[in-house]
Order: sequence, then structure tokens, then C-alpha cells
Amino acid sequence: MGEGGADELASWIGRAREVEDELTAPAMRRLAALLDREGVPLAHGTPVPPHWIAVLFDDAAPQSRLGPDGIALKGEFLPPVPLPRRMLAGRRLNFHDTPPRIGDALVRRSEIAAITPKEGRTGRLVFVTVRHTIRGPAGVVAVEEQDIVYREAATAAPAGKPTGAGGAKVEDRPEAAWKEDFATDPVMLFRYSALGYNGHRIHYDLAYARDVEGYPGLVVNGGLSTLMLIEAGLRRTGAAALRRYAARTLKPLICGRPARLCGTAPDGRGAAFLWVEDDTGATALRLEVEYAA
Repeated sequence: MGEGGADELASWIGRAREVEDELTAPAMRRLAALLDREGVPLAHGTPVPPHWIAVLFDDAAPQSRLGPDGIALKGEFLPPVPLPRRMLAGRRLNFHDTPPRIGDALVRRSEIAAITPKEGRTGRLVFVTVRHTIRGPAGVVAVEEQDIVYREAATAAPAGKPTGAGGAKVEDRPEAAWKEDFATDPVMLFRYSALGYNGHRIHYDLAYARDVEGYPGLVVNGGLSTLMLIEAGLRRTGAAALRRYAARTLKPLICGRPARLCGTAPDGRGAAFLWVEDDTGATALRLEVEYAA
């Protein structure tokens, strides 16, 4: 990327926008169904797990302003990065002591915090960090930072060996205190994508994911893996909620292949390490979490 291009991208730092949404009972009912949870209370004013707000604030770009990948064109809020492939590389989320409740009107203010060009094993990369501040009637609900990575077009890599978000190597893991099988299928991916109005074709269009972006199959949404991992950790520890978490995508998880959710027991501060193992035993996604007391 030339100096002029880098300077142009840097000029987007500080750009901001706000999106309003409502924490409705129907949306939470559908999310509970995805999680196989029945009997979840959804009366007006009932608090919900803070991490469930991840399905809110969809982009809802007009159909005429979608790119060939099914997501909003660059150059409106997100900068016009001259690389075709996009995925979420990581996120850091801190929850405040104001749990969201059914019926809350919420506002998310998003700001482009950083734009960082890099070189990876797969070629040029550009990381765009977006900071989201989510407010409700009682104040700040959560603050999140997302790292979005843009990559070059797919190359003829051997099938079954997709590269990670930044060509990252699998890191050492601690001994797991618990493990659960994580079975995925296209219907699960569709239902999760529908909850967040996510049109990214790598999650539902097999021909596009395989022939255009070079994946061996449909790619499991990183948000879906994160959601299932958090839910498993809460079940295993008996904790009511999370205080914070930091997620990092190491490699794509391919739909339909065997996978496992794993985690350590929380330490004295409530901190634990969670991860998703793919069918080769490698780490696809990892989370550092802190459970609320």
C-alpha cells in the first residue's frame, strides 16, 4: 500500500456514527431458541445476560449498497481499504454494572480508533479497530473494541488448510478443566446470521465461500463460536455473567467438522481461559474472560 493510500486511510480515524436499537423480547426469544434454552423470562424490564447484546445493532445497509461478499460496501462508515476479504480478528468487551433489560432503548456509538497496515504470511493485511460504546436508560452498558482485518484475494491454498486472520500460529494452551462437543450445521449458521441481519456470504453460500474466498466449506461465525463458548463457560462455572472478555480469532472454523469448546476453571479473581478446538485439535478461537462475582 502506497504512502498516499495509507495517509488516506489514516484520515478516517476518528470517524463516528450512532445506531439505535431496542432490546426486544422476540429477539431474545429467538436467541434463547438458538441456545436450546427454554423458559427464559422475557417480561418487560427483565434483565438479560449482557453478552446477548451481541446480536443487536445490525448494519442494515440498503440492498443497493451491499458488496459482492454480502456486507456493506466500504467507504461509508468503514474506510475504503483496497483489499477484498474481511473478517473479525478479535474483540475486547467490558460490561458495566448496568445490565440491559427487555424493552430498553439502546444506542451504540461507534468510532474508528485505529487503522494499521501489516504484512502477514498470506500477504498484505489492514487492521481496522472500531470502538463501540453502548448506552441504555441507566447509563453505559458495555464498551467494546473490534479488530476487523482485510486481506488479499484467496490463493490456491491446499483445501482443508485455511489460513488464520493474520497468519497467526497456534499458541500454547493450558490444561482444560472441561470440554464439550460443538456441532455446527448450516441451519445453525443461518439462524445466527439472521439474528444479527448478517449477510456475509461465507456463512451461508457454500459456492461463494469455497470458489471465491477459498475456504473448504462454510465458515462458522466468530460471534456464534464466542457465544457458545461463553454460554458453556457460564454453565460449567455456575457464574451468572461475565465482567469482561477478550477474543482472538486464530483460524476459521469450518461448518460441519467436529469441534470442541474447552475451558479452565476460574482463578481467585474469576479469570479463566476458554477456546474452541477444530477437527485437527488446533485452536480456532480463544477467549480470556473474567466472571462477575
